[in-house]
Amino acid sequence: MHTRFAVTFVPTSTTPTAASARPLSLGVIFLTLYIDLIGFSIIFPLGPDLLHHYLSVDGQSGALRWLLAHIESLSHLLGNDTHLPEVLFAGVISSLFSILQFVFAPFWGSLSDKHGRRPILLLTVAGTALSYLLWVVSGSFWLFVIARLVAGAFGGNLSVATAAVADVTTRQERSKAMGIVGVAFGLGLVTGPAIGGFTAQFNLLQHHPSLAAWGINPFSVPALFSFGLSLVNLVWIYRRFSETRSPEVRGNTPEITRLRNPIRAILTLDNAAIRGVNLVAFVYAIAFVAMESTLVFLGAERFNYTVGQNSKLMVFLGVCSIITQGVIVRRLLKTVSETRVLSGGLVSSTIGLLMIGLAPTPVWLYAGIALLAMGSGLINPSTTGLISLYAGADEQGRVLGIFRSLGSLARAITPITAGIVFWSFGPQGSYVVFIGGAALAAAAWLASIRLPQPVK
Repeated sequence: MHTRFAVTFVPTSTTPTAASARPLSLGVIFLTLYIDLIGFSIIFPLGPDLLHHYLSVDGQSGALRWLLAHIESLSHLLGNDTHLPEVLFAGVISSLFSILQFVFAPFWGSLSDKHGRRPILLLTVAGTALSYLLWVVSGSFWLFVIARLVAGAFGGNLSVATAAVADVTTRQERSKAMGIVGVAFGLGLVTGPAIGGFTAQFNLLQHHPSLAAWGINPFSVPALFSFGLSLVNLVWIYRRFSETRSPEVRGNTPEITRLRNPIRAILTLDNAAIRGVNLVAFVYAIAFVAMESTLVFLGAERFNYTVGQNSKLMVFLGVCSIITQGVIVRRLLKTVSETRVLSGGLVSSTIGLLMIGLAPTPVWLYAGIALLAMGSGLINPSTTGLISLYAGADEQGRVLGIFRSLGSLARAITPITAGIVFWSFGPQGSYVVFIGGAALAAAAWLASIRLPQPVK
C-alpha cells in the first residue's frame, strides 16, 4: 500500500519542499486517513442500539427527558409518531458532531498552514483518541454527548491530510492524487461499520457487571477498538509522517490566534472560482447526504429489505465509489479537465438519484446506486483538486478546511431535514427526497459549467 502510492513528483514553486530529508509519500497519507476513518465510522451501525440503551439509562428524567418530550411533540405535530422520534433524536446527535467539525475544520487547516501538517495531525488525532476514551467510560448519555463533541472539535484530520496531498504533488498531478483521499474515505466507511457491527457483539458487562461503576457500557468494546486505532495512527504519524511545509513557507503564513466565524470565512473568500466550487460542492453534498440518510428507509419501506440487505446496499455503494476514485478518475484526469469530470459526475449523480427515487424493482435501485456512486467518485476528487488548484500555496490548509467545513454543515442540517420529509409525506416521502436530491444535483451542474479552467 505504501509503495503503490509513492510520490516521485519534483517540488515546484507552488509545491513547498518537505522539511524532512525523507519525502512524504501518498501511501503514508492514505494509511493515515484510512485508519482514522475506520475509527470514525465504527459507530455508524450502532445508532439505534445506542439510542435505546441511553433511553433506558437516562430517558426518564432530567434534560434528556425534556429533549425527548420536545422531539415527540414535534413528531406528533408532523403526523408520524412511529419513526420520527428516533430519526430526529439520531439527527440531533449526529448534527452536534458535524457542527463542531464545521466550526473547527478551517481553524485546524489554518493552523497547519502556519505550524505544519505533522504537529496539527498529531494534535487532532490525540484529541480524537481522547473522545474515544471518553466513549469507553460513557455510562451516562451526557458523557457520551461530550465524547461526540470532543470528536467533532478535533475532527480536522481530513482537511489537514488533504492539504498535505497538495503540498507533495505538482499541479498537473493534484486532482488525480486527491483521488486517494476519496479511496481512503470509501474504504474506511466500508470497513468501519463492519468492525463496529462485529465488536458490538461483545458486551463487557455480561461477564463483569461491576465495571458499570467505572462507566463501562455495552458499546465500550467498539469504543476501545476505535481508541486503539487512534493510538496506532498517532504512532504511525509520529514515525512516518514527515513535514510537508518548509520553515520558510510556514514563516510567511499569517498567525492564526483564534477561531473565526466559518460563515464569515466562507462569504469573505476573495477568490470567485473557489466560492464557485464551494457552492457546487455544498449543494451536491446536501443531495448526497439526503440520499445517505434515507436510503435504508427506502429499501425497508419499498422492498422490505432487512438490515442485512440494506447493509449490502451500502457496501455496494461504497465499493462502486472506491473503484471510481481509485481507478477510473485517475485515468480519466490524464486526458480530461477537472471541470469536465465534475460536470460528468453531476450528470451521472442526477440520473442516479432519479433512478433510485423512482425504482420499481431492486435491479433499478442497484443501477441507480451504481450511477450515483460513479458520479460521486468523479465529483469528490475533481472538486477537491479544483479548490487546491485555485488556491495559493500558502493557504491550502485554510481553503481546504473551509471546503471540508461546508461538507460538515451539510451533514449537520440534512439528516434531520431529509428524515422529516421522508416520514412526513407518507408513501410519497421517498419520491420527494430523491427527486428533490436530483433537482439539487442538476442545480449544482448548472453552477459548475461556469467554473474557469485552473492554470497548471
